[in-house]
Amino acid sequence: MAPALKPATQEIEAVRRADGESRSLAASLPRLVLEARRIAANVIHGLHGRRRAGTGENFWQYRRFVSGEAAQRVDWRRSARDDHLYVREQEWEAAHTVWLWPDRSPSMAFASRTARDSKLERALVVAFALAELLVTGGERVGIPGLMTPSSSRNVVDKMAQAMLHDRATRASLPPQFVPSPLAELVVLSDFWAPIDEIRVMLGGLSSSGAHGTLLQIVDPAEETFPYSGRIEFVEPEGAGVITAGRAENWAKDYIARVAAHRAAIRAEANKRDWLFSIHTTDLSAAELLLFLHTGMMASRDSVRGVKAGQPA
Repeated sequence: MAPALKPATQEIEAVRRADGESRSLAASLPRLVLEARRIAANVIHGLHGRRRAGTGENFWQYRRFVSGEAAQRVDWRRSARDDHLYVREQEWEAAHTVWLWPDRSPSMAFASRTARDSKLERALVVAFALAELLVTGGERVGIPGLMTPSSSRNVVDKMAQAMLHDRATRASLPPQFVPSPLAELVVLSDFWAPIDEIRVMLGGLSSSGAHGTLLQIVDPAEETFPYSGRIEFVEPEGAGVITAGRAENWAKDYIARVAAHRAAIRAEANKRDWLFSIHTTDLSAAELLLFLHTGMMASRDSVRGVKAGQPA
């Protein structure tokens, strides 16, 4: 669905430059990894612990003993200070598995003149940065069909190496597998795949009860269709070329069809209590990372029946 212009323009050059092959990925990965770590470090600096009661080693707070609780939960030393009984709570530290899927298919290589990055570069930077952020918080991160969940501090290097040695066809959507019920998934893609394929993918991934986020990464040009005159649109994944005599006449229909496609994705996500959001590559990657992390924490609290920022 991503348009590319002929003759030589930034759009078609982007397709040639970042076509998803290992060679072009190898050339760009060191820069993307460094950028991801810089963004993650900035976000981590502004974040604090989970601040939720649960199983762990770090003390969080004392709270009043509730009638019906086991007596061995009482902290007698603290309770001896006044007329009430208190329970000593620890901060929640249970390791969690998060599966990340950055779409590396050819359509993700598109980048117009107003974009900061190609869609591929943005998806990789955000996936790497989110992995760094999650592992720092004690989580495990994996890539479906490519990397088993890891809590290693060099998880970003593991992800990069897995992608560099991946010889499989670059699929737009993650492979079907059955994540654990408490696992989370983040799929970063342009989601220009047919809605039937997205529906099957989402149904399979959510069948075990797992939750997640569908993040549509699009170029500003895909959002506004700023084309006029005679244009050849090149579909980068083999669907061919379409020529428009007066491209500006296509804008209204294009925008309507994109809106309908997104509405269908959102409806499928809502059915399964997944989040669907849109991000354009002219915006900040750091803002997107913060949005994703905050949304995941809020969703996790909701699933567990816990109010964000309050003890369980």
